[in-house]
Amino acid sequence: MSGMKKCIVISDSFKGTLSSLEICEIARQSIPRFFPDCQVVAIPVADGGEGTVECFVQALRARRITVPVTGPWGETLPASYCRAGQRAVIEMSAAAGLPLVKGRKNPEQTTTYGVGQLIRHAVEQGCTELLLGLGGSCTNDGGCGCAAAVGVQFRSRSGQTFVPTGETLDQIQRIDCSAARALLDGVRIVAMCDVDNPLYGPAGAAAVFAPQKGADGEMVKRLDGQLRSLSGALKRELGLSLAGVPGAGAAGGMGAGCMAFLGAELKSGIEAVLEMVEFDRHLADADLVITGEGRIDCQSVQGKVISGIAKHMRGSSVPLVAVVGGIGPGAEKAYELGVTAMFGIDREAVAFEEYAPRTRENYQQTLEDILRLIRSWA
Repeated sequence: MSGMKKCIVISDSFKGTLSSLEICEIARQSIPRFFPDCQVVAIPVADGGEGTVECFVQALRARRITVPVTGPWGETLPASYCRAGQRAVIEMSAAAGLPLVKGRKNPEQTTTYGVGQLIRHAVEQGCTELLLGLGGSCTNDGGCGCAAAVGVQFRSRSGQTFVPTGETLDQIQRIDCSAARALLDGVRIVAMCDVDNPLYGPAGAAAVFAPQKGADGEMVKRLDGQLRSLSGALKRELGLSLAGVPGAGAAGGMGAGCMAFLGAELKSGIEAVLEMVEFDRHLADADLVITGEGRIDCQSVQGKVISGIAKHMRGSSVPLVAVVGGIGPGAEKAYELGVTAMFGIDREAVAFEEYAPRTRENYQQTLEDILRLIRSWA
């Protein structure tokens, strides 16, 4: 590998100390110093929450598009998504994110309508492949607001059309998806989802996530009941039983809504990233893949990024090196997954508070030590 020509860098963030984008930046700076002719494919990892679009702007060299949409409380606000060719990446938090409500948290009344407007805009501009990040929402409407924006009609018992929110899901009597299906015909939508919560129940959307969105105990019970009603409507009107599907409860039931109304498939963040950035195409002629995360041990070895990449690379002869913040007991299980070698960046035994400010420096020094070793094999 002394004449390394292509290196892929795809690492999770080191929580609170080093972002995935910063790791990519370090790689672009360091690798050419040791291998001037090496092509560096730096892929930032996104989890579907705030910052997902920015990661893909970098990874795909995509164009940012900003449009006016309806915010969580019905206000008009600017929201952005990114586009590369016929592919678009949309983060739910751009139009229905928790930071947008500030002191007005109320998941019974906030809406995902603006998310649907972003989807509609991307499709009407010719995008045929959409990646939707489901993290960081302030809503609990089961994705009904989003669905309404792409053309799904919800009718009450009186026959009136309305846009359901978290407190009115039990008013859904009829659902007509014909206009939405026409709009989305030929469009593939993948939703990034790294939780496996069902739609309702003790581990459901309301019980687990609504408290951080402003719900007290009584509201959680009401929201859970509303999601049960939505589940019944989906079964009755669309013939879909989605309540128990892992991820259905993601983002206030948006996981279920994506499947029911958008025809979307749910994928883990790393699987979605690997597909969207055409990882296999890059891997075909790569000499090395560098991954990593903040800490690896017997618990985190099954974490989403390192394990996801290792599983994806099974059968490949390309070495996979993990550069991590710390290495704990049981980390050797990573070798069974296909990791070639692991390197911890902690260079001395000090408290985290003292270590954290030097994370970037330590990461760069460790990466460059690895590169020196590889170069010495010439």
